[in-house]
Amino acid sequence: MTLLSRESTQPLSEQLAQRFVARMRDQLLISGARLPSVRQCAQTHGVSASTVVAAYDWLVAQGWVEARPNRGFFVRDRVQRLPPSNTARLGTEASPPPVNAASLIRGMFHNASAEPQPGMGVFPPDWLDADFLPAALRKVVASPALREASLRYGEPQGDSGLREVLSGKLASLGLHAAPGQLITTVGATHALDIISRTLLRPGDCVMVEEPGWAIEFARLQNLGVRILPVPRLESGPDLEVVERYAQLHAPKMMVSVSVLHNPTGYGLSLPCAHQLVNLAHRYNFYMVEDDTYGHMAPAHAVRLSVLDGLQKTIYVSGYAKILAPSWRVGYLAAPADLKEAFLDTKLLSTLTTPVLFEKALALCLEQGSIWRHTERLLQLLDAARGRSVKLALAYGCRFVAPPQGLFGWVDVGVDTDALALRMHDIGYLLAPGSLFHADRRPGSFMRINFACTQEDKFWRALASLRAEML
Repeated sequence: MTLLSRESTQPLSEQLAQRFVARMRDQLLISGARLPSVRQCAQTHGVSASTVVAAYDWLVAQGWVEARPNRGFFVRDRVQRLPPSNTARLGTEASPPPVNAASLIRGMFHNASAEPQPGMGVFPPDWLDADFLPAALRKVVASPALREASLRYGEPQGDSGLREVLSGKLASLGLHAAPGQLITTVGATHALDIISRTLLRPGDCVMVEEPGWAIEFARLQNLGVRILPVPRLESGPDLEVVERYAQLHAPKMMVSVSVLHNPTGYGLSLPCAHQLVNLAHRYNFYMVEDDTYGHMAPAHAVRLSVLDGLQKTIYVSGYAKILAPSWRVGYLAAPADLKEAFLDTKLLSTLTTPVLFEKALALCLEQGSIWRHTERLLQLLDAARGRSVKLALAYGCRFVAPPQGLFGWVDVGVDTDALALRMHDIGYLLAPGSLFHADRRPGSFMRINFACTQEDKFWRALASLRAEML
């Protein structure tokens, strides 16, 4: 964080105002967000109330925020802002207002500091640093595959060797999908996008678990579909809500996470899974099963696609989470009658997928390297989770769901949107609860990454700021 400088020739009020402008441009403060109160802002930045008032008045005058009587200062929609030419960036201010969930995701990927980032959704880089990945890639590059892969497009469905290995892996879970039913993608997110773009049209209804994955909300909103939020319970989606939506709105599909649900960590019970599959058949909608975190769960965990046999289910997974975020190798397993339509959408969006990475991944899977790597990750994660849970409880936080997997769903007792802004000032990125609701509903919940919340320093800072907000 860059501190306000009393040695600068620029007045403190201008420095403070420009800090808020930078936040709005980076979408850490999005349309409709409330700025801290004058007193709170003055306390946070160590300046007088008059300095804050001067900064806020400048932001109002320049069109960045609006003052609402007896309520405070709020960020204006980007299409309503009229900043002067010396602060505007070409083409930025005329663009449509961002989707709220996407804006918050952009903020999560903003590098606040060198501190471990509790709001991030990945393992720490040093956990993922493994020799077998570059070794496999070197072996592929040294083979004739390099010339073949470089001079022509890869196979439309993805590398046949990888699909053969993935088919065997799915069979070990009880999901029997022939290699011809598999399509490789640029990560699991790309697979979900292919499915959505193939099956949905603007105005269609889609059921999505809530709380749920922010990027999924953002993607669907950008496609112009209507999101029907389904409360996620410990046993699975709320079946009464699913059936009511199915009767009233005839949704085309539902997106669900059966194993280690993000952000709660919940699994799916067998009775709930059976009823959900029955509802999909009765009301003719597809169940899209996102199994991104399945690598971290026991093989016997309940999966919809296994029960249904890929009739009304579509299975999605990938390896970016446990290998490296930049190794964007994902895949989908589709009902036979949808495979060609999904393939057409893939070809229209990316033509092909990275052949060298796919061949290297197939080699790692065949040699068992990924299994050993995953076992080591889970040992590290188990230890980190234990430390993180003890610290969270010691500093007065409450777990809304039993701690398991990579994420914890925590109640901190104050508005986590406001807390996230204050924590960002001292170098931490949080994932506030509003990030996981389609309507950005404020609240006191937040998602933490157990791998990044093992230090007392973080929890002590959070507790200190929370006490100031109570």
